[in-house]
Amino acid sequence: MTDNMTNTTTIPLFPERPDILAARSGWTYTGQTRPDFAEATSATQESVWDYPRPPAIVPYSGRVTVYAGDALIADSCNAVRVLETAGAPTVYIPPADVEESLLAYGELTSLCEWKGVAQTIDVAGIANAGWRYAQMFPAFTSLYLWPSFYPAKLQCTMNGEAVTPQPSGYYGGWVTGNIKGPIKGVPNSQSW
Repeated sequence: MTDNMTNTTTIPLFPERPDILAARSGWTYTGQTRPDFAEATSATQESVWDYPRPPAIVPYSGRVTVYAGDALIADSCNAVRVLETAGAPTVYIPPADVEESLLAYGELTSLCEWKGVAQTIDVAGIANAGWRYAQMFPAFTSLYLWPSFYPAKLQCTMNGEAVTPQPSGYYGGWVTGNIKGPIKGVPNSQSW
């Protein structure tokens, strides 16, 4: 694993235009109260309905691994989880803990109203198996160029537990056994 970041990196910022601010304010659920349809949790479980909006970046204290077949893509004890109301946690891994030689960066393709503009990542020949943010909103610059990977396309673990993908295939959330929903991506969840 190599470090592709330097302390002199200038982070490109994306403008917080009126349409972005409107998208941020248009959510019904913000983590303040659980909706009636939220699943009950035990003391060892997390509800995606308790996650905040705007999202929070939370350090993960365990080990994260990502494989493409037998190829180790990432191995980190310094990952973070991004927690956002209704979504499964999304895990971002420091570039120093990722095998850059197995990644190919593509187009800037999507805009998150909280984080910025995402760039696709092909992983060990698997198309669009991950992404990273290459243009940022100021509150999320700490994630600049940190990759995240789709558990639907790669084998991802958190503390040895195999991760399952967030429903729908569009979102990149990492679902573990302690996460309760329902989770955004199931049918009729577009407004969550």
